[in-house]
Amino acid sequence: MNETVPGSSDRPGTVAFRPDTAASTTSSRDVRRRFELRQKRRSTLIALTSTLVVVGLIVALVPRTPGWYKVKRSFFDGEVFAETFPRLLDAFVKDVQIFLWCAPCILVWGMVLAVCRSVRTPALFPLRLFAAAYTDVFRGVPVILTILLIGFGVPGLGMERPWNSPYLWGSVALVLTYSSYVAEVFRAGIESVHESQRAGARSLGLSSGQTLRFVVIPQAVRRVVPPLMNDLVSLQKDVALVSLIGPIEILRQAGIDKSKFANFTPYLGAALIFLALTIPETRFVDHLMARERRRTSGTAIR
Repeated sequence: MNETVPGSSDRPGTVAFRPDTAASTTSSRDVRRRFELRQKRRSTLIALTSTLVVVGLIVALVPRTPGWYKVKRSFFDGEVFAETFPRLLDAFVKDVQIFLWCAPCILVWGMVLAVCRSVRTPALFPLRLFAAAYTDVFRGVPVILTILLIGFGVPGLGMERPWNSPYLWGSVALVLTYSSYVAEVFRAGIESVHESQRAGARSLGLSSGQTLRFVVIPQAVRRVVPPLMNDLVSLQKDVALVSLIGPIEILRQAGIDKSKFANFTPYLGAALIFLALTIPETRFVDHLMARERRRTSGTAIR
């Protein structure tokens, strides 16, 4: 029989505590935890098996194709790779430098644009109109065209050094383009904050600007970190497009080596360098998204 805590049933409207009920709840949690662990192991095993099968088929079948020998000689030349890879690493430093000075500018300018698009004061409608037109234009023009137009057009005005540097205007083109995408990410985060947050802040005496600064924006930024990281990963790759207007970075260096050796292996080396940087970044984004999903939703269904 179930035993109750003495005196607990003497009070009307109370439910007697049953020790076997607590034990049953704990047992159910253990069963569910073990079930989820088994499902996770099963999913991992299936994924590993299917991956090994696909990789094995590729390794076994691709070398049997008629043109594999020519492709191997043109793209997988070990001697060319060993000779050109150090130069590619040195050139990649320039890509990293461009990324490091573009990323903060993009985040700041993107936030400014997002705030301008989110203002509700009628007197500030011109700012909202400007931000909307800006994002429409620079999201609508391919980044490669923006780099070509700004990189060749602005130095054509006859400015002296360093104001005619392709590094400068290539970076400006990247900032202008990517800030329009980042602005929309920030704006989506701002609009995702529930109106009750604004109402509560205003009821405490905060002004519209203070509400946006201290209540809305902190919540919005926390929610959009994963998509922001995706944009930064894309920026890291698109930095190579600056080579179209002159700078010798990794893509241009790979092209120089390709012409020198009449071989495409330097492009493979450049791709491997980009992958060494972008894959960890992508996995970090996946980690952030999984953490946000665990924080805001229940257990994933497998």
